[in-house]
Amino acid sequence: MSRFVLQWVIDNQDAGKMIKEFLKEKSISKTALTDIKFKGGRIAVNGQDVNVRYYLRSDDQLTVYFPAEEPSLGLAGENIPLDILFEDDFILIVNKPFDMNTIPSREHPKGSLANALIGYFRQIELQATTHIVTRLDRNTSGLVLIAKHRHIHHLLSNEQKAGKIKRTYEAFAEGVLKAATGKIEEPIGRKEDSIIEREVRSDGQYALTHYQVIQSFPQFTWLRLGLETGRTHQIRVHLSYIGHPLVGDDLYGGSTNLLQRQALHCRKIVFNHPISGRPYEFTADLPSDMQSLLITAGNR
Repeated sequence: MSRFVLQWVIDNQDAGKMIKEFLKEKSISKTALTDIKFKGGRIAVNGQDVNVRYYLRSDDQLTVYFPAEEPSLGLAGENIPLDILFEDDFILIVNKPFDMNTIPSREHPKGSLANALIGYFRQIELQATTHIVTRLDRNTSGLVLIAKHRHIHHLLSNEQKAGKIKRTYEAFAEGVLKAATGKIEEPIGRKEDSIIEREVRSDGQYALTHYQVIQSFPQFTWLRLGLETGRTHQIRVHLSYIGHPLVGDDLYGGSTNLLQRQALHCRKIVFNHPISGRPYEFTADLPSDMQSLLITAGNR
């Protein structure tokens, strides 16, 4: 089983630095260094084990071997096909279908994306657990960004907090929106006496959603949406608040006459690669149920 390794060839700019300083600049956390020291990792220069107080020289080859990761207790791997759009040694981009949890829940302990990833990692002989960076609700389809290691998850989480991972959604909202573009800027918090449901409330967390009308039909409006914040159920709550709940979203007032699940799809994701820094953009077509509804609505 392979494990996670990072490697650098030291240039003149980094020569003279202690490894500890160099790795801090690479955003390797103190917790990660502690794990490397005490949980089976190692640091080597030109093939020889060293500690973090070693002073680097030009042309040194520095290699960091991270400890092996084990899946969380109770998270069983399952042989579930994955729609993988991109994969390298550090990340995965998966197109998640609706009717699939991102992680197991009490109601759905099996069949989640996390279960599928553990099964897939076993197939490719990768010693890793799941690190899902961008989660989606069970019945929301579309793109999910996954890190293959805790350190990569750490780097991407920092990017996410800084607003540098951008996701674009497409959705069908009930009724016809008057404005072609707009924003919904209302705080969101947990609804009293509910574990799952959220609502707009004055003591909630700041939330901002942008929307643009793609096409209007008599019964619903096809929207493109972008989030400035990432609150739980943000799009669903905001659209319900303005009187246009998602088609199929019966939790927030939508009707299931046209669709049996919320008509929400993560269409595009844009981010910088956590190691190379290269910009990436991925898109995923609308799933078949949403496409069918568009065809039906267009033929009426």
